[in-house]
Amino acid sequence: MNLKRILLVLILTSSFSLVPAQEKDTVKGKTDTANVKLPASAASVKKPEKIKPYKDVITAKAVTDAGAITVHKVEDKYFFEIPDSALKKEFLLVSRLTKAAAGMRSGTTGYAGDQIAQNLISFEKGPQDKIFVRSISYADYAADSTSQMYNSVMRNNMQSIIHAFEIKAFGKDKKSSVVDITDLINADNTLVSFDPSVKKGYKVGAFQKDKSFVNFVKSFPNNIEINTTKTFARTLGNITFPPGVEKPEISGNYTVEINSSLVLLPENKMQARYYDPRVGYFTVGYTDFDLDPQGVKRISLIKRWRLEPKPQDLEKYKRGELVEPAKPIVFYIDPATPKKWIPYLMQGVNDWQQAFEKAGFKNAIYAKIPNAKDDPEWSLEDARFSAIVYKPSDVPNASGPSISDPRTGEILESHINWYHNVMNLLRNWYFIQASPNDPRARTLDFDDKLMGELIRFVSAHEVGHTIGLRHNFIASNAVPVEKLRDKKWLEKNGHTPSIMDYARFNYVAQPEDRIPDSGIMPRIGDYDDWAIEWGYRRFYQFPSPENEKEHLNKWVIGKLKDQRLWFGTESNQFDPRLQSEQIGNNPMLAGTYGIKNLERIVNDLDKWTAKPNENYDDLSTMYDQVTAQFGRYLGHVSKYIGGQMETPKTIEQTGAVYEVVAKEDQRAALNFLKQNIFETPKWLLNNDIYEKTGASPVEVVEKLQNSVLNRILSDNVLQMMYQSQAVDKTAYQLTDYMSELKTAVFTSESDLYRRNLQRNYVESMLTLLNSKPAANTIRFGRSVTVSDNSDVKSIVRGTLNELKNELKTKSATDATTRYHYEDLVFRLEKALNPLR
Repeated sequence: MNLKRILLVLILTSSFSLVPAQEKDTVKGKTDTANVKLPASAASVKKPEKIKPYKDVITAKAVTDAGAITVHKVEDKYFFEIPDSALKKEFLLVSRLTKAAAGMRSGTTGYAGDQIAQNLISFEKGPQDKIFVRSISYADYAADSTSQMYNSVMRNNMQSIIHAFEIKAFGKDKKSSVVDITDLINADNTLVSFDPSVKKGYKVGAFQKDKSFVNFVKSFPNNIEINTTKTFARTLGNITFPPGVEKPEISGNYTVEINSSLVLLPENKMQARYYDPRVGYFTVGYTDFDLDPQGVKRISLIKRWRLEPKPQDLEKYKRGELVEPAKPIVFYIDPATPKKWIPYLMQGVNDWQQAFEKAGFKNAIYAKIPNAKDDPEWSLEDARFSAIVYKPSDVPNASGPSISDPRTGEILESHINWYHNVMNLLRNWYFIQASPNDPRARTLDFDDKLMGELIRFVSAHEVGHTIGLRHNFIASNAVPVEKLRDKKWLEKNGHTPSIMDYARFNYVAQPEDRIPDSGIMPRIGDYDDWAIEWGYRRFYQFPSPENEKEHLNKWVIGKLKDQRLWFGTESNQFDPRLQSEQIGNNPMLAGTYGIKNLERIVNDLDKWTAKPNENYDDLSTMYDQVTAQFGRYLGHVSKYIGGQMETPKTIEQTGAVYEVVAKEDQRAALNFLKQNIFETPKWLLNNDIYEKTGASPVEVVEKLQNSVLNRILSDNVLQMMYQSQAVDKTAYQLTDYMSELKTAVFTSESDLYRRNLQRNYVESMLTLLNSKPAANTIRFGRSVTVSDNSDVKSIVRGTLNELKNELKTKSATDATTRYHYEDLVFRLEKALNPLR
């Protein structure tokens, strides 16, 4: 008996128990398999459907749209006709909300234009007449396809099959395959719906298929646009409730419109450029198994747009002439944007043209208002078009994300999120930092011109992100503080070398300096020009990233002789040169000037915030802004204590990469804190404001004091100081610091504010003494070893013992202060000698 007959007999044998009794009785002797009637359950196990003729699937009723993948609509079904030439090519699939559901918005999520999923996929033919969809990952890589390592990497990085289509028909020329995509796109999956990682944030639950449908599928030369309406049950999302609190019941649905863009990645890959930590770019990356024959190497490539000269201009570009790029960077303005702000948003984009000229390209970037005549296919959701998307949100923010080719870092498109309430944030910033110098800011209702200028600044900053640039937190450190009061110097240089810094506005300038708004507001500066030149200048003499590496390194070394061109990461929390919301190279001096301006604001705050027929809510809000700004000055200075500077270098550069902040600078920082927050900041205590707003002066000051203590007495900072002693003999000794801090806290006569400071100091020290730190913490962006087996705790204990003995003999001029000292002694004895 052959194999086929054996299998058939086994199938029939296993099915007999399901055949009705009267049919069993008719079977006599040898079974005639040709006449056996299979039961319904067996018949339901169908063989793969036979491939039909093309005309039977794509009928005369079909509406066809040709493109990268031809799309057919036959009645209520949608088909892809995938050409063989598109198989194994890589597509980027990006899904965005076209219309967001009512009630879905929360913080920065739940708005039309939000990206909800991103996948890299390819199509390939499989067995049994199927088309597979594979998820592609570039986490591991080996470039040399002839090497044994390449084969090993491929064997250990098989790309997952995430969907399978049955081929319904072959194309007329037999060089394409037709598959039915209807069930896939009208479903809830990671390809054309919410990514599971973001689903909870949007409070999206079970998919409601009966309330979901496909709107359209359109094909273009390099992309396919899939638009669907999907309905989901509502959930509580990421909201958590404490034990014992009953979760509220929630009902109803969310209905959203989703656009999924399937974009064919360039077959001719852009030449990548290796990341250099001395120039701040966003990156894509992978683990390379070829570059280091004795190990592996993590490769990072910068994210940048593909700017190339037109073929006819290539020789001009090589000679150093300015040329227009073959494909410029274009940002479309969302039609929903209020008309009066459009010119300022557009100017923020166009301001970058000067920087791209440094890289050899003119008219390389510009903003555009879409119109049907010039852009008949334009759509806000189409992944071919970048846009500034205006969102009706109360979130005071804006952001500039981008989507890039993971193989090369080529930026393919960007949607800048512009939240309506960012104007409230801009008003508050400018009021608090600039009103002493700009009379236009001495009101809560800015005129359109001033607000437009502020919008232009933020637009330029966010565009900077979309062209690849990270925040540069060291930029403003290149500016001497006194130059921030020099009108002529500011006119030439601006108050920071980079608009990518969080320098905001010039709060150092004093009214008598008569600085115009051009010296108050940030602008695209020297660093920005240099960063664009470094990232976008093409060197055609070098055919690969590896080949140009030496040339780029020499170029960077030469340029960084100018400190205004330095880059400093936003993630290092120990380097005091890298600060958010800070300007100038000396935070102690800059903060002193800043406090003078805050004092001016407090004196006039009631008048500048007053509105007829309104209450004092605005006064309360802006007073909170004053205290927050004061807190920033204190934070800038606090970072000097226990600080360590990091200056990335290659081996061709001289000098240290890591340096301890000088003892004199750390002592200057402690003295600033002593004078400005350990001593009661009486300029901040305005009884008229407290009477009208109900704010508590005690709480205001205590909160500021505690924020300082939490930083300068954190285990990370003390461990950093302790470790610094081993590498720098001139470093600020931890014993000296602890003694001087104790003296600074207890040196003056105690009033209510000073007593609160002293109690919180003691509690912070006791927390240090009793804490059980983990072996490694990364709380401040770097790994710092925190161990019980160091001198830190013994120094803390010794300092507290000294304090206890001093307090026992310390005299008090009033009963409250005497009780206060007695209480501190009691707390210390209880903590230091718990067994007594």
